[in-house]
Amino acid sequence: MFSNEKLFETALNLQEPWYVKRIEFDPAAGELHMHIGFHTGSPFPCPVCGQQTKVHDTMEQTWRHLNFFQYKAYIHSRTPRSNCPVDGVHLVNVPWSRPGSNFTLLFEALVLALIAQMPVAAVARIVGEHDTRLWRTVHHYVEKARAAEDFSKVRNIAIDETACLRGQRYISLFHDTDARRVLYAVPGREAFTVGCFAKDLTAHRGDPEQIKNVVCDMSRAFLHGVEAQFTNATVVIDKFHLMKLMNEALDEVRRQEQTDVEDLKNSRYIWLKNQPGLTAAQKRLFEDLSQRNLKTARAYRMKLALQEVYQSPDRVAAEEGLKRLHWWLTHSCLEPMKDMGLTLKGHWHEILNYFDHRRTTGALEAINGLIQAARSKARGYRNVNNLITMVYLIAGKLQLLSNGV
Repeated sequence: MFSNEKLFETALNLQEPWYVKRIEFDPAAGELHMHIGFHTGSPFPCPVCGQQTKVHDTMEQTWRHLNFFQYKAYIHSRTPRSNCPVDGVHLVNVPWSRPGSNFTLLFEALVLALIAQMPVAAVARIVGEHDTRLWRTVHHYVEKARAAEDFSKVRNIAIDETACLRGQRYISLFHDTDARRVLYAVPGREAFTVGCFAKDLTAHRGDPEQIKNVVCDMSRAFLHGVEAQFTNATVVIDKFHLMKLMNEALDEVRRQEQTDVEDLKNSRYIWLKNQPGLTAAQKRLFEDLSQRNLKTARAYRMKLALQEVYQSPDRVAAEEGLKRLHWWLTHSCLEPMKDMGLTLKGHWHEILNYFDHRRTTGALEAINGLIQAARSKARGYRNVNNLITMVYLIAGKLQLLSNGV
């Protein structure tokens, strides 16, 4: 029959020379304390070179462990320090925790799993720890996992930005469109961010010259950065961003016209949504307004024409449709739509490249939604580094704890 000590040795998977010396349970404090020792005279590997060495002395340490039912659990040990003839005196590595941590590996694994699903502050309340201690754990594992990343097979990327803090501050995201994961995140949305990604790509065994396609919006900064860093890549203007610009132009026409047409007020969404997404009341209003000779209705038909271009079977058909739309836009006498026509002309080839490669930032836009949802639930993050770490945790598909638990 197992004693309490033997039972906990088995539960902790302790191996020689480690053993549980005693168990202390304090119901008033709501805590369980497990004291671990080692057999006298046992050698330990030097944490630097791995050579078996004698114990020089010991140091008292404490680690937070997984809860024992509703009670906090702690591991205590007088951890030996090895006396290596080559590397000197060092604290040995214990099997239940990583070096420098005050948590056990299993506790950290639980924290990482929870933080991937909820705000760090909420996890801190659940486990009864300060959130800054949990952030240190998350940063450690994310940085370790990213250091081991291999980008040598990355060929197709997408670039986008997402808001990070108040005051119009952004981070740029670089996404592997084949593996559907975030490769890199960096503060800012200027051309230098593309250079930062190119350096990070190289540092992880990737090659900027092997990038085939880059999908992005029409940001001059991104386009200049891509031209400078990815000389062999084909630039594809993202269709979702182009449709967004068209919707903005359409709404500008509506806002200008609503000063004369009262019914156009509060009708914004019936022009921006696709018809199946409208309510019955919205459909009735749309049918009424679309049958009038309104500038907004004409602009709406131009929007539908752009959607039809993106349904073209190939580049040749798409270019024919784009030519017709460009003529319509530039001769429409609607200033926002004329500006949209100039935008099409200025990025003509990059827009048409979509029909050769059929790549978008759709997956990255979905990731942006997850990031903003996490940011909203957390009521913001203390700093940009914390947000970037969460981006990697949520969307980086990192191999966390692969060598730990």
